[in-house]
Amino acid sequence: MANKAARDEAGTAGHSARARRLESRLFPAGGEERIADAIASAERKTSGEIVAVVAAESSTYLYAPFLWAALVALLVPWPFIYFTWKTVQWIYGLQLATFIGLLIVFLPRPIRFWLVPRSIKRARAHRRAVDQFIAQNLHTTAGRTGILIFVSVAERYAEILADTGIEAKVPKGTWQGIVDDLTARISAGDATGGFVTAIEACGAHLARHFPPGSVDPNELPDHLIVLG
Repeated sequence: MANKAARDEAGTAGHSARARRLESRLFPAGGEERIADAIASAERKTSGEIVAVVAAESSTYLYAPFLWAALVALLVPWPFIYFTWKTVQWIYGLQLATFIGLLIVFLPRPIRFWLVPRSIKRARAHRRAVDQFIAQNLHTTAGRTGILIFVSVAERYAEILADTGIEAKVPKGTWQGIVDDLTARISAGDATGGFVTAIEACGAHLARHFPPGSVDPNELPDHLIVLG
C-alpha cells in the first residue's frame, strides 16, 4: 500500500503554491500522514475503497467581478441621460471609469468569492466532487464500493460521494451525519481529526457490508489529495 500524502489533480505529483499554502494552513506536521494511516487502517478491514480530497477552491469565479462591474456600469448613465445635459462623451467616460474602478475593487479573491451566490458556489463544489470521484477512478472499483470524502475550503463545502454498491446498503442521511461532524471539526481548527473521524466512520460502514476478500481489495492508493 502507498502510505504517503499525494497532491495532484489527475494523477500528477506537482505542487501548486496554493496547495502548499492550504496544507500548511489546515494540516499541522504529520497531519497528512495521520490521514493516510487512517485510510490504510480502514481499508485493511474492508474490500471497499476510500479516497480523501481537499481543494482550496472549486472555481476561480473570475467572471463575477466583470459581471457585477458591467451591471453597475450599465446603470450609471441613466440618471445623467434623463436629468442632466452632460455630453455623451462625458457619460461614456464616467461609465468606463465606473467599470474599471469597480473591477479593480471586485477582483481580489475574498471580495470575488463574496460576490458569488452561495447556491452557485455549492453547485460548483458539488461538480468538482463528482469530477474527482471520476478522476480518482472510484467508479471503477470492483463491487462499486468506492467512497470519496471531499472538502472545498473556499466554498465551505464538504460532501461524501459513495458508489452504488455501498450507497444501497446504508440508511439515508448516513453520509450527511459524517459530513456535519467533519465540517464542525474543520471549523474548530481540527481538519486532521475531522478527516480521520470521517474516514473511520466510512470505513466502519464498508467493513460491515464489504468485509475483506468479498471483492478485490485495495485497488486505489491510500493518500490525502490536496488540490490548489
